[in-house]
Amino acid sequence: MLRREFLTLSGLGMAGLLLPNAHVIAAEQLLEPNDVRRNKRLADAVLTEGKRLGASYCDVRIGRYLNQAIMTREATVQNVTNSESTGAGIRVIVDGAWGFSATNALTAAGVLAAVQRAVAIAKANAKTQTAPVQLASTPALGEVSWRTPIQKNAMAVPVKDKVELLLGVNTAAMAAGANFINSQLFLVNEQKYFASSDGSWIDQDIHRIWLPFTATAIDKSSGKFRTRNGLSAPMGMGWEFLNGDPAGKYHLPGGIIGYEHAYDPVEDAIAAAKQAREKLKAPSVKPGKYDLVLDPSNLFLTIHENVGHPLELDRVLGYEANYAGTSFATLDKRDAGFRWGSEIVNFTADKTEPYSLGAVGYDDEGVKTRRWDLIKDGILVNYQATRDQVHILGETASQGCSYADSWSSVQFQRMANVSLAPGKKPLTPAQMTKDVEDGLYIFGRGSYSIDQQRYNAQFGGQLYYRIRKGEIAEMVEDAAYQIRTPEFWNACTAICDAKDFRLGGSFFDGKGQPGQVSAVSHGSSTTRFNGINIINTARNLG
Repeated sequence: MLRREFLTLSGLGMAGLLLPNAHVIAAEQLLEPNDVRRNKRLADAVLTEGKRLGASYCDVRIGRYLNQAIMTREATVQNVTNSESTGAGIRVIVDGAWGFSATNALTAAGVLAAVQRAVAIAKANAKTQTAPVQLASTPALGEVSWRTPIQKNAMAVPVKDKVELLLGVNTAAMAAGANFINSQLFLVNEQKYFASSDGSWIDQDIHRIWLPFTATAIDKSSGKFRTRNGLSAPMGMGWEFLNGDPAGKYHLPGGIIGYEHAYDPVEDAIAAAKQAREKLKAPSVKPGKYDLVLDPSNLFLTIHENVGHPLELDRVLGYEANYAGTSFATLDKRDAGFRWGSEIVNFTADKTEPYSLGAVGYDDEGVKTRRWDLIKDGILVNYQATRDQVHILGETASQGCSYADSWSSVQFQRMANVSLAPGKKPLTPAQMTKDVEDGLYIFGRGSYSIDQQRYNAQFGGQLYYRIRKGEIAEMVEDAAYQIRTPEFWNACTAICDAKDFRLGGSFFDGKGQPGQVSAVSHGSSTTRFNGINIINTARNLG
């Protein structure tokens, strides 16, 4: 779990899962339909009032945000929470400046008061703004809608069945050798209605699901303990993610099972318990240079932190410096054709990737989502931007990167799904490993550290296996790889083909001040990097 996710779930407790102005509801209320006709009526009132008050642009997001969280430990249910947050956020441009206001009063009087506040704020901002907002044009879409293509709404599954699933995961892990296990289930449904003075009225229904767990094994004679987290990825799917025969199952070294578009948490928990116990006896890694074979369950976090975040344009420009700083990838590097990685390294940003956490039809500025290149043949070619940023890149259309985590939060630039393209030649993980003389095979995400410009970093994992003369050997422990972003990606020598491509993702990615969270996926195939420095984390801790 990422540090920010840990803080959300433990430091803030269950309150961290409740959005602003959220209230606890019965599980049955999670299935109540959104009132689209009411939303359009209120949106039209906002747009009319904004125009009357002199706004050159106006948009409104009417949102209903639903969360369900179930937490268990061993044979105990620790918490079940169902929450709902509803309201409207309104933006205007007046005299070339932004104004924003929000309200949870979804009445004509409530939204009209909010748009009046937004206009007043914009007028105040205009007095000190040095340059007017340059908003890229976007087509008038009329009335359109988009839905996450789920087979079964996970919110409709009885809480009893979900609890039984989690307790079954726990029971299986304990029987396989775990001393402790905690498991959780998180479900999100964002029902969002967007309208703008551009002539768009957009209704979206977005679903996400995640089942993380941590199995712990203890050596009672020494008090030493080791853990193994679940290796599943959160997904933009319904209950079918957990209720079906896993498609695209991957059998990998060390008894690792990878999953593509469905997941068996019981099978993973059994493996986790056995591997946590195996880690108790694993020798500590010897520091040095190794060739790395990184499974997508590990590499996604590295992509997230040292490709996705540093190519957010607001970080590049210095507008955003929270959560690990700005970015080394300044605009002059793009103009100079900066070599980010080897020629086989290609990164795309994509808000349309099926099953991904970031998949939507339209962003929170009403822009139709798409896919575009960030790194092409190893060269930096583009960034991620919003409607009022793309003119800085010399572009005329937004890339569709705007998102707000609540109706009460102003939308701003957030990362798209950023993925490493698969290799073009047929290559399996087993074939990739065959010519590795001295290496490490790493699975799962672990702790990490990154500097304020996302240039120097180190990343751990869940499981490490030595590779000796092309063969998978013993498990080792206490490893982390140290990197400088361009040096690391230039050391990329092989990428498995599309048959091995899998998504990882972050369910609670933090950014901004005040902080907001978003969900985003990162895909890759198994990838090899030559001559990477490995440190021993146990020695570094003394």
